Amino acid sequence: MGITSFAQTAFVKGVILDKKNVPVEGVNVICANTGTQTNDKGFYQIAIPSNQNVTVEFTHVSLKKASLKVSLQPNEVYVFNMYMNDQAEQMGEVVINNNKKTVQGILTFEAKDIRFIPGANAGIENVLKTLPGVNSNNELSTQYSVRGGNYDENLVYVNEVEVYRPFLIRSGQQEGLSFVNTDLVQNIDFSAGGFQAKYGDKMSSVLDITYRNPTQFGASLEMSFLGGSLALDLVSKDKKWSAITGIRYRNNSLLVDSQETQTNYTPTFADIQTNINYRASAKWQWSFLGNISQNKYLYEPLTRKTNFGTVDEPMALAVYYEGKEKDLYNTYFGALKTTYQVNDSFSLKFIGSVFHTIEQEYFDIYAQYRLGEVDTNIGSDTYGDIQFSRGIGSQLNHARNDLDALIANLEIKGINNWKENQIEWGVKYTRESIRDRISEWEMIDSAGFSIRPPIVLPKNDEPYQSYSGLLIPYQSVRATNFTDIDRFSAYAQWSRKDNLGTNQIWYNLGARMQSWEVSGDNLNGKIQTVFSPRAQFAIKPDWKKEMLFRFTIGLYNQPPFYRELRDYDGVVLPDTKAQKSLNVVLGNEYSFKLKERPFKLVTEAYYKTMTDVNPYTVDNVRIRYAANNNAVAYVQGLDVRLNGEFVPSTDSWISFGYLKTEENIDNKGYISRPTDQRLKFGLLFQDYMPKIPSLKLYLNLVYNTGLPGGSPSYADPYLYQNRLNDYRRVDVGFSKVFIDQKAGIATKKFLKSLKELSLGFEIFNLFNNQNAITNTWVRDVYTKTEYAIPNYMTTRVFNLKLSARL
Repeated sequence: MGITSFAQTAFVKGVILDKKNVPVEGVNVICANTGTQTNDKGFYQIAIPSNQNVTVEFTHVSLKKASLKVSLQPNEVYVFNMYMNDQAEQMGEVVINNNKKTVQGILTFEAKDIRFIPGANAGIENVLKTLPGVNSNNELSTQYSVRGGNYDENLVYVNEVEVYRPFLIRSGQQEGLSFVNTDLVQNIDFSAGGFQAKYGDKMSSVLDITYRNPTQFGASLEMSFLGGSLALDLVSKDKKWSAITGIRYRNNSLLVDSQETQTNYTPTFADIQTNINYRASAKWQWSFLGNISQNKYLYEPLTRKTNFGTVDEPMALAVYYEGKEKDLYNTYFGALKTTYQVNDSFSLKFIGSVFHTIEQEYFDIYAQYRLGEVDTNIGSDTYGDIQFSRGIGSQLNHARNDLDALIANLEIKGINNWKENQIEWGVKYTRESIRDRISEWEMIDSAGFSIRPPIVLPKNDEPYQSYSGLLIPYQSVRATNFTDIDRFSAYAQWSRKDNLGTNQIWYNLGARMQSWEVSGDNLNGKIQTVFSPRAQFAIKPDWKKEMLFRFTIGLYNQPPFYRELRDYDGVVLPDTKAQKSLNVVLGNEYSFKLKERPFKLVTEAYYKTMTDVNPYTVDNVRIRYAANNNAVAYVQGLDVRLNGEFVPSTDSWISFGYLKTEENIDNKGYISRPTDQRLKFGLLFQDYMPKIPSLKLYLNLVYNTGLPGGSPSYADPYLYQNRLNDYRRVDVGFSKVFIDQKAGIATKKFLKSLKELSLGFEIFNLFNNQNAITNTWVRDVYTKTEYAIPNYMTTRVFNLKLSARL
């Protein structure tokens, strides 16, 4: 019963002042059978039932009574500051409808469960990948694609501030840490498409994170074979100051060592993040969000052996390496936000932020390979080794890439509530300064002959005919770019809740605009402007069945970011246009009870038609654009998600998604886009032993059909449409809770200060599936056959995790 009670609790807190702005002590705050009083600073906090309409009453011996009507999600914290006077009864009545985000098509998560969900990259992104329409075939990456979009088409906000990721990362194992620190999170909202005008200029999705504002001292610690984290909650005596700070360290050696390539691998991924809040008065609040991250990636491959082929003709690729890779990503982020409550119905927000990243990518890796037939004679001394070589060669990869980017934002927002209407608006200026040098090339040698790129003419018949021309790198990119981008954007939207007969309806109308100009050395781009009107409509019929229908239509323009301006040769094209998407979403939500437990079935059908599309290729997580807007495309799909208490007092879900996305480049006809992941099945399941509720199970299962991307990077996509194999992965975690005061699990006397203590055992890739991220292409010099050798991701890995909270 303790677990159920905790899951059904929310909190209301705030400060009560009189008309002279003096804190009022001794105000009785009552909700149902629970009560508290304000302290000498006028501060209060009260626990209330969640998922139901309740009334909080405020009474004082010399002031008039006030009340607040509220409905909150489990564990949600609502800040309600108010004035009490002695002249007339004040009804401080605010209704927070928990359907508000539902009608917007926004999915809300409980942060407390996310840290227990197993995954190679545990956290919020790990959970998103179990949702329909959200796809990824790379467990080492926190990046994800949504409904046919790529990694650059997703918006991420923390406390209403847009956050960014490093530019140069090309593989998932280089990423290290996501910006979002799960230990600091309070609310998680996610929209897979059809979002409102207030949410920026991207075409695919929005992840909106809110960090918590602590009310008392607390601390949490987590340690595992993959690293550790520490988080502190601090609150001043007068309750005006509060801060949360998180420190994280991660080491991917455990995962990288499970891959086929044997390496010396010494990475260091670490960051420190803080969110400081100051309540200057009941009307004025300030906050600062800061982050410093240092990711050092040192990689020295030694050997690799990959078996492939068929039972009748088994083959293997053996590679021996020399050299190493040394990458460095240092990022610094700071954001200052202030909120001023002009009156009960009007508030203003001012936000300023700066993001600075200094990145380098240096490597010289020489690889010698043998491609041949494998000895299958069990009694042989050379069993499993390459018996006959069909191809012998070498490859040299070199890079000296440096990037320094500074992005600054200034923004003002306004929110005005009037009866059932809400008007929101905002104006934002952004300055992006990027200093970028690219110098990378690849040389390939086969049986003593340098292989020239397929695009170079004339052809020659190597190795049977010698060629006396200059040596040409197989791939080469050299460029230096000094680029500045000035952006001005604005939005306005109107929302209203109304009745249509006995039915409830909600609607939202809004529009965005953005104007930008690209300049720099030898760059003089023209000023471009785009407009994005958007609309939402939802209706809840007066039926016995709990149904909600939602319709969204909007134009989503995505002005090019720096990566989208840079073409395959590294050259910045300043007049690259914004990609445009007309997005239509039709959704239904059906809430019902099964065995007296709540369930919800969410279905969404969507269609996007896109123009001025910027074609691209994906290698691991590195995206390279054509930057010439020479394509049109479309996306169509269906998402279905059933979530509820499959096990009492736990939240689990089953997801299914169908997606088809194709593009037409230069009017050559429609072909699959790199994100054309047709079918998706996801399962997130939580359970516990009925007689031992402290022993819990967490299961994370994902199945995706194969992505396009198995063809060589130089291949013409119209001549070579190849797909990778299906992606199948199951991660499972077991947790033994030793202490949980809120759930009523006993506390040992010598550990009385601990609120939670648990030990987890995780198995990543439970069934040891071999999932490929790309293919390595090797040519047989005799038959001139090219073999696709898959580059596999991680195998089965075991992990221990200790978690504690004060």
